[in-house]
Amino acid sequence: MSFDAVVIGGSYAGMAAGLQLARARRKILLIDAGQPRNRFASHSHGFLTQDGAPPAEIAAEARSQLMEYPTVEWRTGRVETVTGEPDNFLVALADGSSYQARRIILAAGVTDELPGLPGLAELWGKRVFHCPYCHGYELGKEGIGVLATSELAMHHGLMLPDWGATTLFLNDAFEPNAEQLAQLKARGTHIEYGAAARLDSQTEVGVELVMQDGRVFPLVGLFVAPRIHLSPLAAQLGCELEESPMGSIVKTDAMQATSIPGVFACGDVARAAGSVTFAVADGAMAGLSTHRTLMLGI
Repeated sequence: MSFDAVVIGGSYAGMAAGLQLARARRKILLIDAGQPRNRFASHSHGFLTQDGAPPAEIAAEARSQLMEYPTVEWRTGRVETVTGEPDNFLVALADGSSYQARRIILAAGVTDELPGLPGLAELWGKRVFHCPYCHGYELGKEGIGVLATSELAMHHGLMLPDWGATTLFLNDAFEPNAEQLAQLKARGTHIEYGAAARLDSQTEVGVELVMQDGRVFPLVGLFVAPRIHLSPLAAQLGCELEESPMGSIVKTDAMQATSIPGVFACGDVARAAGSVTFAVADGAMAGLSTHRTLMLGI
C-alpha cells in the first residue's frame, strides 16, 4: 500500500504533522508503538487550552480529530526498518507488514536513560522530573531537589530557585568550580555533598532522598537530567545527527528537513528540550514542509 507520507510516531509531533497533510488532502499513514515519552506523568502543563490536562486525554482528543479526515490511516506497531529514496521509501514493521511512501516523517521521540538510583524509576513523572516548566509550579515553594549526574545539573541548580527553595545534591558526580559556586550562591541554591543511596517511596507530600552516610532529606520533588537515546531508524536512513547536552538528536534545518532528501524529523527526536508545545509546533512545520516538497516535486 502506498502513501504520500508515512509518519513514524503518533504522539503530539507526529499527529501535528499528520494534521497539516490531512488538511492538504494527502494520503498519509501514522504508525505508533503506543509508548509516548510523557506516559509516566499524570498531568501536562504549559500547553495553551490544555494546561493541567492528563497527557493521554490530550493525545486521545488529537487522534479523534485527526481520524475524521478520510485520507488518514493509523497502524499500531513498531517500525523495524526504513529504506529507499524520495517517492519510493519502504517502511517495514515488526509484524511483517510493509508500506510504501513518497516521504518519511520521523516523530518517534526518544528513550530516557534514568540514573540508576534505587527508587528513582518508580517515581519518574510523579515526584521525579526533568522539566521545571512542566512540573515545577505544582510543587510549591519548599524542598525542591536536584540530583547531579554530571555538570549538566548546574542548569537545574540555577533555574529551579524561581520555583522554590532548591538543594543541589552533587552526588559525587562533579565538583563546582569557584565561578559555579558563586553563581549557585547568588541564586540561593543550597549545596549538599556526598553520594545518594536511594529514594524512598513517595510520602504524603513528596519523597525522601537518603544519602549513603544515612542523612535523609524530605523533598517535594526531585529533578534530574536523563540521557536520551534515539531509535535506530535515523541511522538506518543515514540522517546526520548532532550532539546535545542530553544526547544525540537528528539534525534538521528550519523547515524540519533532515540531511536525507524526503525525510523530515520533528519533536523530541530533533530537539534536545522537549515539551508538548514544542512538539506540536515542530510537527506542524514538518507537515507543511513535507507537503511543500510533494507539491513542488522536490
